[in-house]
Amino acid sequence: MRIAVLALLAVASASATTHCIVVAGLGGEPDYEQRFATWAQELDKTLRATAETEVETLSGANARRENVRSAFENVAKKAKSEDALIVVLLGHGSFDGTEYKINLPGPDVSATDLAGWLDRIRAGRQLIVNATSASGGSVHALLRQNRTVITATKAGTEKNATVFPRYWIEAMRDAAADADKNEVITALEAFNFAQTKTKQFYDTNKRLATEHPTLDGGDSAAPLAAGRFALLRIGSIQKAASDPEKRALLTKREQLEGDIDRLKFQKAAMPTDEYKRQLQALLLDLARTQAEIDK
Repeated sequence: MRIAVLALLAVASASATTHCIVVAGLGGEPDYEQRFATWAQELDKTLRATAETEVETLSGANARRENVRSAFENVAKKAKSEDALIVVLLGHGSFDGTEYKINLPGPDVSATDLAGWLDRIRAGRQLIVNATSASGGSVHALLRQNRTVITATKAGTEKNATVFPRYWIEAMRDAAADADKNEVITALEAFNFAQTKTKQFYDTNKRLATEHPTLDGGDSAAPLAAGRFALLRIGSIQKAASDPEKRALLTKREQLEGDIDRLKFQKAAMPTDEYKRQLQALLLDLARTQAEIDK
C-alpha cells in the first residue's frame, strides 16, 4: 500500500512546476549595480535550464515595487499546491530595528509586504533566499510552515554588502556542491557550500566576518526540509528529467530519499528493530527505483 501511495505521489509531482522570482535591487554605486544585475542574470540562466521551471527576473529600473508585487501576483494566480516556489533577493537591505526592507527604485519593499504576497501563493514548498545585507532582519516576518528561509546575515544589524550570493550562485554551477553525489543539488547542499565559501572568503582575506548565513524553517527539522528541496538536477539525472516517465521516477527517488532522511531524524525515538526494518524497505525501494532510472 505504501509503495502504491508513493507511486501516485510521484505521478502527481511529475507535473509540478517550480516558480522562481529573482529580484536584484539598488546598488547605490555603479559597481554594485552591475554586480547585482550580473548575479541576477546568472541565476536566471541557471534556473531556466532546469525542467519544469518558470523564472521571472527583475533588476535595475525594472525592479520597482509595483513590478515585484505583480510578479508575486502572477505566480499566485497559477501556482498549485504541489508546486514549489523559489524567491531570491539580491542587493542592499536595511533594518531599522523593527522592519526589514529591500532597497528598490522608488518605494522599498518590506519583509511584511513580501510575507503578505507569499501567503497568497499556494505552492506547498517555498524557499526564500534573502541574500541582501541586513537580511537576518527579515526572518521573523517571512517564516511560515513549509517555507524555508535562508539569509546572508544572521541579524538585521549586519549591514555591509554580502558575498554569500556569489557563492550561492556558484553552488548551482559547481558539482562539488552535490555533497551526496546523487546529481541533485538541494537547498541544504547549496547553503552549506555557500556558507563554507563565505567563511573561507573572510578567513583568506584576514577580514572580520560581517555576515553569517543562516537557514531557518521555524523548527529543528529545517535542515531536513531544505535537504529535500531540489534546486536543480545535473549530469545524467538532468538528462533523465527531460523524459516524462523517468521524471516520475526521479520524483519518487527524491521522495524516498526524503523518507530515509526523516527516518534517520526519528531514529532515537524508535525501537531499533523497527528502525532497521523500515530503513531496509526504503533502501530496497530506492535501489529498485534507481535501477529503473538507469535503464
